[in-house]
Amino acid sequence: MKTSRREPKFVKDRAVQAGALVALLLMGGFVVAGPSGFLAWSENERLLVQHEKQIAQLNELRGQLRNRVDLLDPHQADPDLAGELLRRNLNVAHPDEMVMLLPQQR
Repeated sequence: MKTSRREPKFVKDRAVQAGALVALLLMGGFVVAGPSGFLAWSENERLLVQHEKQIAQLNELRGQLRNRVDLLDPHQADPDLAGELLRRNLNVAHPDEMVMLLPQQR
């Protein structure tokens, strides 16, 4: 009779242990294959390097655009750039036309 009283507790203990084992296995699975686990680590590093390259390219482009904006300052516009933009955007010159700048007369 003593064994029959022990069986329900034994089954309950086994169920608790099995549940704990399943929880630990799930946590271990997330450590290895989760979104921030070991398998995703190299992918995240690759994406980080790729994004850093893209940021460097965008910073270079920003510098070029900042220079172009500075050259188009309304108070001191660069005449070469203004002429280039006029010819390109307004189509005031043909592709085979040669433009010669004359010195300003005072």
